[in-house]
Amino acid sequence: MHKSIYEPSDDSYLLEKHVNKYAKGKVLEVGTGSGILAKAAFKKTKDVLAVDINPESVKHVKSLGIKAICSDLFANVEGKFDLIIFNPPYLPFERKEDRETALQVAGGKKGHEIIKKFLKQAKKHLEKNGKILLLFSSLSGDIEGIMAKEEYKFRKIDEKPLFFEKLLVYELR
Repeated sequence: MHKSIYEPSDDSYLLEKHVNKYAKGKVLEVGTGSGILAKAAFKKTKDVLAVDINPESVKHVKSLGIKAICSDLFANVEGKFDLIIFNPPYLPFERKEDRETALQVAGGKKGHEIIKKFLKQAKKHLEKNGKILLLFSSLSGDIEGIMAKEEYKFRKIDEKPLFFEKLLVYELR
Protein backbone atom coordinates (compact mmCIF):
# COMPACT_ATOMS: atom_id res chain seq x y z
CA MET A 1 0.00 0.00 0.00
CA HIS A 2 1.11 3.59 -0.67
CA LYS A 3 2.97 5.03 2.31
CA SER A 4 0.67 8.04 2.61
CA ILE A 5 -2.37 5.80 3.24
CA TYR A 6 -3.18 5.12 6.90
CA GLU A 7 -2.38 1.46 7.52
CA PRO A 8 -4.86 -0.58 9.60
CA SER A 9 -3.80 -0.86 13.24
CA ASP A 10 -5.38 -1.70 16.64
CA ASP A 11 -7.95 1.08 16.18
CA SER A 12 -9.07 -0.18 12.75
CA TYR A 13 -9.42 -3.79 13.92
CA LEU A 14 -11.33 -2.79 17.08
CA LEU A 15 -13.82 -0.77 15.02
CA GLU A 16 -14.05 -3.40 12.27
CA LYS A 17 -15.77 -5.97 14.49
CA HIS A 18 -18.54 -3.43 15.23
CA VAL A 19 -18.90 -2.44 11.57
CA ASN A 20 -19.68 -6.11 10.92
CA LYS A 21 -22.59 -5.89 13.42
CA TYR A 22 -23.93 -2.42 12.50
CA ALA A 23 -23.54 -2.17 8.72
CA LYS A 24 -26.87 -2.13 6.87
CA GLY A 25 -28.68 0.15 4.49
CA LYS A 26 -26.69 3.15 3.34
CA VAL A 27 -23.20 3.39 4.90
CA LEU A 28 -20.64 6.21 4.87
CA GLU A 29 -17.08 5.87 6.06
CA VAL A 30 -15.40 9.21 6.71
CA GLY A 31 -11.58 9.17 6.58
CA THR A 32 -11.45 5.73 4.98
CA GLY A 33 -7.64 5.40 4.81
CA SER A 34 -6.90 1.84 3.67
CA GLY A 35 -10.61 1.14 3.23
CA ILE A 36 -10.65 -1.70 5.77
CA LEU A 37 -13.89 -0.49 7.39
CA ALA A 38 -15.61 0.35 4.10
CA LYS A 39 -14.67 -3.16 2.94
CA ALA A 40 -16.21 -4.71 6.07
CA ALA A 41 -19.41 -2.68 5.51
CA PHE A 42 -19.46 -3.65 1.82
CA LYS A 43 -19.76 -7.33 2.83
CA LYS A 44 -23.09 -6.46 4.53
CA THR A 45 -24.51 -3.87 2.10
CA LYS A 46 -23.48 -2.72 -1.35
CA ASP A 47 -24.55 0.88 -0.64
CA VAL A 48 -21.22 2.10 0.78
CA LEU A 49 -19.51 5.44 0.20
CA ALA A 50 -15.96 5.99 1.45
CA VAL A 51 -14.47 9.48 1.71
CA ASP A 52 -10.97 10.69 2.49
CA ILE A 53 -9.01 13.92 2.17
CA ASN A 54 -6.14 11.89 0.65
CA PRO A 55 -6.52 11.23 -3.14
CA GLU A 56 -4.18 8.19 -2.86
CA SER A 57 -6.56 6.64 -0.36
CA VAL A 58 -9.59 7.34 -2.58
CA LYS A 59 -7.84 5.74 -5.57
CA HIS A 60 -6.93 2.67 -3.48
CA VAL A 61 -10.48 2.19 -2.14
CA LYS A 62 -11.93 2.56 -5.66
CA SER A 63 -9.57 -0.23 -6.74
CA LEU A 64 -11.34 -2.45 -4.17
CA GLY A 65 -14.62 -1.87 -6.04
CA ILE A 66 -16.06 0.51 -3.44
CA LYS A 67 -17.45 3.96 -4.31
CA ALA A 68 -15.03 6.58 -2.96
CA ILE A 69 -14.64 10.35 -3.27
CA CYS A 70 -12.20 13.00 -2.08
CA SER A 71 -13.74 15.05 0.72
CA ASP A 72 -12.65 16.93 3.82
CA LEU A 73 -15.15 15.36 6.24
CA PHE A 74 -18.61 16.05 4.71
CA ALA A 75 -17.57 18.82 2.27
CA ASN A 76 -18.44 16.76 -0.86
CA VAL A 77 -20.96 14.37 0.71
CA GLU A 78 -24.64 14.51 -0.15
CA GLY A 79 -27.58 12.62 1.32
CA LYS A 80 -28.29 10.78 4.56
CA PHE A 81 -26.92 7.49 5.86
CA ASP A 82 -28.06 4.67 8.14
CA LEU A 83 -24.52 4.28 9.48
CA ILE A 84 -21.59 6.69 9.53
CA ILE A 85 -18.22 5.25 10.52
CA PHE A 86 -15.36 7.47 11.68
CA ASN A 87 -11.92 6.39 12.84
CA PRO A 88 -10.46 9.91 12.98
CA PRO A 89 -7.04 11.27 13.67
CA TYR A 90 -7.48 11.56 17.46
CA LEU A 91 -4.12 12.27 19.08
CA PRO A 92 -2.87 15.68 20.21
CA PHE A 93 -0.52 17.29 17.68
CA GLU A 94 3.19 16.53 18.24
CA ARG A 95 5.69 18.99 16.75
CA LYS A 96 8.25 16.27 16.02
CA GLU A 97 5.94 14.38 13.63
CA ASP A 98 6.34 14.84 9.91
CA ARG A 99 3.36 16.39 8.11
CA GLU A 100 2.17 13.10 6.61
CA THR A 101 2.11 11.27 9.95
CA ALA A 102 0.45 14.24 11.65
CA LEU A 103 -2.33 14.25 9.00
CA GLN A 104 -3.03 10.59 9.79
CA VAL A 105 -2.94 10.67 13.60
CA ALA A 106 -3.23 14.23 14.94
CA GLY A 107 -6.76 15.47 15.57
CA GLY A 108 -5.61 19.02 16.28
CA LYS A 109 -3.67 20.75 19.05
CA LYS A 110 -5.71 19.00 21.76
CA GLY A 111 -6.55 15.88 19.74
CA HIS A 112 -10.31 16.44 19.43
CA GLU A 113 -10.74 19.35 17.02
CA ILE A 114 -11.43 17.12 13.99
CA ILE A 115 -13.90 15.00 16.00
CA LYS A 116 -15.68 18.19 17.15
CA LYS A 117 -15.99 19.41 13.53
CA PHE A 118 -17.21 15.93 12.45
CA LEU A 119 -19.88 15.81 15.18
CA LYS A 120 -21.18 19.28 14.24
CA GLN A 121 -21.55 18.24 10.57
CA ALA A 122 -22.63 14.59 10.93
CA LYS A 123 -26.19 15.20 12.18
CA LYS A 124 -27.49 16.49 8.86
CA HIS A 125 -26.18 13.34 7.12
CA LEU A 126 -27.77 10.88 9.53
CA GLU A 127 -31.08 9.15 8.80
CA LYS A 128 -33.78 9.45 11.50
CA ASN A 129 -32.80 6.11 13.07
CA GLY A 130 -29.21 6.23 11.86
CA LYS A 131 -26.16 5.57 13.99
CA ILE A 132 -22.55 6.70 14.13
CA LEU A 133 -19.67 4.45 15.11
CA LEU A 134 -16.87 6.65 16.44
CA LEU A 135 -13.47 5.59 17.69
CA PHE A 136 -11.21 7.81 19.75
CA SER A 137 -8.56 7.62 22.46
CA SER A 138 -8.44 8.37 26.17
CA LEU A 139 -5.88 11.00 25.07
CA SER A 140 -8.40 12.82 22.82
CA GLY A 141 -9.89 15.04 25.53
CA ASP A 142 -13.51 15.30 26.70
CA ILE A 143 -15.27 13.69 23.74
CA GLU A 144 -18.32 12.76 25.85
CA GLY A 145 -18.70 16.46 26.69
CA ILE A 146 -18.57 17.36 22.98
CA MET A 147 -21.12 14.63 22.12
CA ALA A 148 -23.46 15.91 24.86
CA LYS A 149 -23.06 19.54 23.73
CA GLU A 150 -23.99 18.48 20.17
CA GLU A 151 -27.04 16.68 21.66
CA TYR A 152 -26.18 13.13 20.65
CA LYS A 153 -27.38 10.12 22.57
CA PHE A 154 -24.30 7.96 23.02
CA ARG A 155 -22.93 4.89 24.73
CA LYS A 156 -19.56 3.22 24.93
CA ILE A 157 -19.70 -0.17 23.21
CA ASP A 158 -16.07 -1.25 23.41
CA GLU A 159 -12.63 -0.35 24.66
CA LYS A 160 -9.12 -1.65 24.31
CA PRO A 161 -6.34 -0.71 26.70
CA LEU A 162 -3.01 -0.10 25.00
CA PHE A 163 0.38 0.71 26.44
CA PHE A 164 -0.17 4.45 27.01
CA GLU A 165 -3.85 5.01 26.16
CA LYS A 166 -7.24 3.36 25.90
CA LEU A 167 -9.06 3.07 22.56
CA LEU A 168 -12.82 3.67 22.89
CA VAL A 169 -15.66 2.84 20.50
CA TYR A 170 -18.95 4.70 20.89
CA GLU A 171 -22.35 4.36 19.25
CA LEU A 172 -24.06 7.71 18.72
CA ARG A 173 -27.64 8.49 17.72
